[in-house]
Amino acid sequence: MPRLNVTDRDGETHLVQAESGSPLMFILRDDAGLPVEGTCGGCASCGTCHIHLAEAWVDRLPPREPAEEDMLDQLYHFDERVSRLACQVTLTDEMDGIALTLAPEE
Repeated sequence: MPRLNVTDRDGETHLVQAESGSPLMFILRDDAGLPVEGTCGGCASCGTCHIHLAEAWVDRLPPREPAEEDMLDQLYHFDERVSRLACQVTLTDEMDGIALTLAPEE
């Protein structure tokens, strides 16, 4: 089972272990109980699951799709290099050890 190193908005670090195959949004919100809203249910239309990847992981994930780019571009805390929507990133075994931070609330 892949492990995630998640830093919440208060700077606290959480080690989360989860099954592969689910979007990060559901893992962070439902499994780990972290404050990730996911208001749109994973459709990349609300931005409430915005995360910042650790720099070392940016190039190891598939690139953003246009819908994700469009939503992120509307967010105040968008960082061109590290921002992702957790609903658009599906956890795989290769992502074991991924490090991310919950983006500040909009």
